[in-house]
Amino acid sequence: MNSAFLVVILALIWAGISGNFSGLNLLFGGVIGSVAIFVLRSSVRDRGSLRKARQLLGLALLFLVELLMSAIRVAAIVLRPDVKSAIRPAVVAVPLTVKSDAEITLLANMITLTPGTLSIDVAEDRSVLYVHVLSMTSEAAVIADIKTGFEARIAEIFK
Repeated sequence: MNSAFLVVILALIWAGISGNFSGLNLLFGGVIGSVAIFVLRSSVRDRGSLRKARQLLGLALLFLVELLMSAIRVAAIVLRPDVKSAIRPAVVAVPLTVKSDAEITLLANMITLTPGTLSIDVAEDRSVLYVHVLSMTSEAAVIADIKTGFEARIAEIFK
């Protein structure tokens, strides 16, 4: 990534965080961004750190999409006139491929923050995560959704 482009992005992020897009504030953000790039220049040039940043961004985007889609699904269930027939709660045992505390915690938190799902417990041997779902149509679909979505991205980041 071009350093000048990165400085512009950092200046815009600074202006967005501070809530002031004046020329002086953008210039100040550019100076701070330039100093940060100078101090971290070896890390910025390292392809591995950029790949890791892309993976983290991909996980964040996946989480936002899942958050939006599940919020819509939960709203559709709750707003139905026959809400009792639409709710089919279940506890699903999701086998885990991630093993470290950080990976399991991140996965469990992302599941809990997604409307309609709640992480309940982790098996002592860290092989299974128990998840409560608001409305389950297929246990295999719930497991596949978690494993190919959040868990796969988390495993990719932590490898």
